[in-house]
Amino acid sequence: MIATNSTSLRRVFRKIFCTAVVFSAFLCETEPLCAQVSEKVFRTYYRLDTLKTGSLSVDIDNISFFRNIESPKTIVPGYTLPGFWLQAKAVYHPAENVKLEAGVHSLWFWGADSYPAYAYSKLADWNGGRSSCAAHLSPFFRAQVALSPQVNIVLGNLYGGASHRLVEPLYNPELNLTADPETGVQLLYDTRWLHLDGWVNWETFIYNMDTKQEAFTAGISALFQANKPGSTWHVYFPLQALAQHRGGQIDDTDLPVQTMVNGALGAGIEHNTDGGLLQKLSLEVDMLGSRQLAGDLWNFKRGSGIYVAASAELMNVRVKTAWWRSKDFIAMYGNPLFGVMSMSSQDTYFVNPRTLSFSGEYTRTVAKGCSLGIDFDFYVRLPGTVIDSFGSYPGSTTTMYTFGIYLRANPSFLIKKMK
Repeated sequence: MIATNSTSLRRVFRKIFCTAVVFSAFLCETEPLCAQVSEKVFRTYYRLDTLKTGSLSVDIDNISFFRNIESPKTIVPGYTLPGFWLQAKAVYHPAENVKLEAGVHSLWFWGADSYPAYAYSKLADWNGGRSSCAAHLSPFFRAQVALSPQVNIVLGNLYGGASHRLVEPLYNPELNLTADPETGVQLLYDTRWLHLDGWVNWETFIYNMDTKQEAFTAGISALFQANKPGSTWHVYFPLQALAQHRGGQIDDTDLPVQTMVNGALGAGIEHNTDGGLLQKLSLEVDMLGSRQLAGDLWNFKRGSGIYVAASAELMNVRVKTAWWRSKDFIAMYGNPLFGVMSMSSQDTYFVNPRTLSFSGEYTRTVAKGCSLGIDFDFYVRLPGTVIDSFGSYPGSTTTMYTFGIYLRANPSFLIKKMK
């Protein structure tokens, strides 16, 4: 949907208002809910349970999803994701500070009978061969040790995705559904004042004289807290960075080394009420940057952006509005709407794009270990200059929306309790 004048723009905002009213009315008729789909449905918690010491169990972890994206092709071609991912694994706690998990991770899209045969970081393209299997499969193994109550080290499959707590311009929440589990090494450190998550996700391993490049992503997500999260006024400062490297010294390619970086530095404040209709008000401002340190994969060597988000939890329902403005910013793993490059044409990009967004979401615990989430996002890209292979021209106001419903289930079946 494209609006080109003020009347059309008013019509867009009228639709937003009507949708918000209907959404709120629906939520008010349900039982109390918990906000934030990323936290309650997508995130996997890493604290070890000392009561499980000596236990061997079979765990099933699953997210079933239906997600639809409607967008102008000039920005991101619209598509639908119907399917689920499923992990089946054996879990053993040999000591109170050690946990071992081994199994298989599978991704299934309804209606698909074959899949690209290599790791996913976004929606996979058709290269690298096909898999004849009816699902995209990858092994799953995680070894975790708690060196102290504050320090955890993870090898193998990491606590990735939403567990990194990255802002949306750095990490698209949709990757919690479609990306392969992250693999490599991870350090988790927690104190009253600091949560630190540092990791290396090894995406492509190469052998001597291999015909592809080695690739890995290193990341850090730090949250500095001025006081306790439950305080009436809670102040915090996030610091986040991602760096992807493509290269290696033992491959047999003529491809140049590529190194790209995304980063964010911000400040946030939360007002926690004593209960009632309004639960919490939040405001966060993040300054972001992108830079290509080596190679020529990106059209711009460096870029910047500002992201301002305000949210409210009303009767355990979260509504949010955000403002984004950038200059030459390219997101490696973020929502494509926050980048300046078109996802449908390599020769098309947008000059200083500005985007206003509105969203509503909730989750609901429907049973032990089972949570339901629903979210709706509406984006308004304001008019700006568009540049392609034919030259530059003024763009028009463009809208995009997404809708998703998700069910997370992770039952555990005890096999044996060792003495």
